Parts: sequence; structure tokens; C-alpha cells
Amino acid sequence: MNYQKVYGITGPVSVAGPTAPENKLNDALIQELKKEGSFESEADTAKRVQILKTLQELAQKFVYQVSKNKNMSDGMAKDAGGKIFTFGSYKLGVHGPGSDIDTLVVVPKHVLREDFFTVFDTLLRERPELDEIAPVPDAFVPVIKIKFSGISIDLLCARLDVAQVPATLTLSDKNLLRNLDEKDLRALNGTRVTDEILELVPKTSVFRIALRAVKIWANRRGIYGNVFGFPGGVAWAMLVARICQLYPNACSAVILNRFFKIYSEWKWPQPVVLKPIEDGPLQVRVWNPKIYAQDRSHRMPVITPAYPSMCATHNISESTKKVILGEFDRGIKITNDIFSNKKNWSDLFDKHDFFHKHKFYLTVAVTTKGDDEQHLKWTGLVESKLRLLILKLEALPGINIAHPFPALFGTTYIYNDNKDVENIFENYGSHKTENKLQNLVKITDENREDESIKDKPTMYLTTMYIGLDVNVENKKEKVDIHVPCAEYFNLCRNFNEEFQDNDVFSLIIRYVKLHDLPNEVYDEDEARPIKKKRSKRTKDTEDDNGTKRPKSDAGSIESSSTTAIGQTAAA
Repeated sequence: MNYQKVYGITGPVSVAGPTAPENKLNDALIQELKKEGSFESEADTAKRVQILKTLQELAQKFVYQVSKNKNMSDGMAKDAGGKIFTFGSYKLGVHGPGSDIDTLVVVPKHVLREDFFTVFDTLLRERPELDEIAPVPDAFVPVIKIKFSGISIDLLCARLDVAQVPATLTLSDKNLLRNLDEKDLRALNGTRVTDEILELVPKTSVFRIALRAVKIWANRRGIYGNVFGFPGGVAWAMLVARICQLYPNACSAVILNRFFKIYSEWKWPQPVVLKPIEDGPLQVRVWNPKIYAQDRSHRMPVITPAYPSMCATHNISESTKKVILGEFDRGIKITNDIFSNKKNWSDLFDKHDFFHKHKFYLTVAVTTKGDDEQHLKWTGLVESKLRLLILKLEALPGINIAHPFPALFGTTYIYNDNKDVENIFENYGSHKTENKLQNLVKITDENREDESIKDKPTMYLTTMYIGLDVNVENKKEKVDIHVPCAEYFNLCRNFNEEFQDNDVFSLIIRYVKLHDLPNEVYDEDEARPIKKKRSKRTKDTEDDNGTKRPKSDAGSIESSSTTAIGQTAAA
């Protein structure tokens, strides 16, 4: 008898292979992925390989320098080693043009995290290939974000309790995790999880095509991004991997259809796991809702397979869960139609309608009068705390959904004086007033090197959007969003002493109606939503559903010279 290896914590749902029609649909899926630009050219792949080779050389030079600084002999300093590992989409084999590279620098025990943010930082800045750099030492997982030869790279660092890190080192041994602090464990987790995922799927080629499709779908539908409360790349990879385990011989097209079917019917918060959760040699928390109340609060838990197991989707809120489930329902309907030859794969990847579907929006605008490194740090902080604002908003009576859009919109202006700065503050982010900024010079890729603007003062702006579904039918009183906005504003402003400089860093929170969203959120060929014309009586007294409503009130949050505006939506 032929015995097939069982993947996952249960047996397969079906071991059937693909039929001829399913193979045809699979071929059509691959062609659509090519059309969507999912695959990278050979030249770009070779460029990534060269960049990683350079980073490996820098990692060894970094460890050597630190070792010499600690009076080691030349031979011992060279033997100390240092190694680069990759994880995320690049390691999974599903990266595409423009994808970043998640990278981990592993160092021996005498190299400290402080050395990473000083010595290694200096080595990077000396490289001519470096375009941008933003160290974030205070992040949950400390990181140096760089753009190197045009490619974005997140560099993490992990210090092992070993004297040497040879080129042959692998991270599969759980005993390597002994005597590490929490930040080192978190940094190592990405690489260990990626390695395990690839070992836990029956056919990596099927897994990769299905995951490429899911990544495009999730990005197009606006549900991709851990920091915003949606699954990130690793979580989507684990969700696809579990379906591959249940249908070990299926083609990628079938995996996609079953992906939507199973997760639209999944009994959340039942966790998605790829293997039994393991114990290990450390006194660290392993995900266990029977013991930890925080783990019981996870709404859509997807659990990492590498020890110590963690929840990769702990950021999902009640609002983002509703949005994700709505997209699963849409996905199963469309893929069923594809299998019935009523629709094509391109229909699955249709763009979201986020900037058409909500009546009210909250705009969170981050501004910096300084350099791009300062702005990246300030934006990174505000972005990382946005989920806390979502939780505060969705807890308000009368707000059904606080739906974050998981992408940022950036603009950079040249300004001459405080009058220009006030003009930007007052008029940016509103369709009614954005034409008042037409006289200001925007920095673009085309004019960035122009001598006429090179040394002029610049203002960087990055905007995030939250769509608000307000329960206008059941709630007659107003929904006051002033308090959560003020709390969020103060949290970001007071997080770090550096960001309390009002002359450099600003945070503006505004309430905007659908028809007043700025042009930047719409594609060039995309029509703006059209405001329905109503009679004067109806316009003054009724909402779109015919429900009477009071007029909106406005409030503001003041902090020295910087104003964050939290206007009140009427309900």
C-alpha cells in the first residue's frame, strides 16, 4: 500500500489530484498572476542576491570590528563570524517587483544590540548603495529600515549565547534560544517560522502560486498589513499553508477556492495551527488561551509553528474582523463563479472600494519639518499606535466599524515661511481647499535633484485613513470622537521626548466626509464619488436612508502650537 505523509494536526479533507478542467483554471491563474506583475525578472532577482551578498560581508565586518574593539586577537575576531538570514516573502519564494527583503543579522554573544545601532549603522551609511536609512531601536522588534540600491530592507539583529556564528549555522535547534532576551527571541522568530512553514506544506510550488494569488487579492482588497489590524504576510502564508495541508494533492486554483470556503465558514476564534503547539527549554510564554486571558481575546488566531508559538494576528480588531469576513464571503462567490466559467481570475483581484463606501472618514496626518529620517521615525511611531485608536473608536456607542486603510499617502512640500506652513496645515487633506496649495512646490522624483530646491526647507506629510460606519438609524444622539482622538494624540506626542518638539513634529486628526476626500486617494482614471442631489427639505433634515438627523458639531484638540482636529460625527 502507498502511504502519504499526513501534514498538520488532522488528516486531509481530500487527497484527490486535479482534474483536467481544474488544471486549465490553474494555468489561467498563473497567466493572470504574470499579467498582474507578481513575478520578478531574472535581473531583479540577481540584484537581490548581490545585495544580500553585500550585507553578508557587512555583517562579518561588523562583528569583526566589535570583536577588535573588545581586544580580541585578529584570528578570534575573524572566527566570531556573523551571518545574514532572510525571512518573509523573499524566503518563502513569493516576492515580486518592489517587494522588500526581511533580513536578520545573527551575531555572537559579545556583540550587543547597541553595537548594531552604532557600528553597523555607521557601516551602512558609508555604502554608496544606501538611499535611505531609519533606525528604530525602540520598536517592539528593534529594526534598521533601509533602502539599498532601490530595494527596501528591514534589518533585524539577534544575539545568540554562542562565541561564534559560523557560515554553516542554522536556527532550527531550540537550544539556541537559551539565555536570550525577549527582543532577540522576537527577532529570531521570523526566520524560524518561515523555515517551518516551508517544511509543513506538501507541495511548495502549489503553495507558492496560491500564496501569490492571496497576497495580490489581500492587497487589492485593502486587508493586508499587521500594523493596521489585518493579517500580515506571515499570517496569510500560514492560512494558505493550512489549506494546502487539507488538500495535499490539489492544484493552486483549487486551494484558492477551498481557502475562501473554509475560512468564510471557520468557527472563529478556533485557532488555525499547522502543527501541535510544542513545549521547549525556555521559561517563556507559549500561546495558550486556557491559561492566558490575553490569548483568549484574540479574535482570529493564527498560530506560528516555531517554538515558542505566538499569535500572528493578535492585532485584529472587531472592525477589521468584520471587513476580513466580508472579503472571504466575496472571495468564495467569485471563485465559485470562476469554476462555473462565469467569471475570470481578474475579477477576484478587482480593486477595493474603500474610498467610496463610507460616509465619514478620519484622516491622521503626520507632518515633519526636518529631514526624511526624522519623518520616517515619527510616521513609524504614529502608524504603530493606530490600532489603539481603532480600538477606542469601535468601542464608542454608535460606531459599527472603524475600518483602517492599510496604506499610507505621502507628499513633500517646499515652504518659504510660516505663512506657507499654515497654508498646508489648513488646506491639506480636503478636496474643497486642496487647490489652495497649487502655488507650493511639491518634491517629486523628477525635481528632487534640482538645484533650485535642493537646500530649501521641506515639510513631509504622510496621511492614514479610517473609514467610519456610524449607526445613524438606531442612535439619535451624537457620536463624539473627540476623546479617543485626544487620547491617541497625547499618546503619540508623549511617547518620546524627541517628538514633543512642536516646531518639527505635528499630528493632525480630521474628520472628513466622503465627498471631501482629497484627490490623492483616487487613481488618475478613477471617478470620484458623485454627491446625490436632494431637495432642500430632505438635505436639511434627512440622511441617505430618510432618517432625521441633527447637524454636525466640531471640536478640536490643542497641544501648544500644534492642533489635532477631531471633529464630531453626528448620528
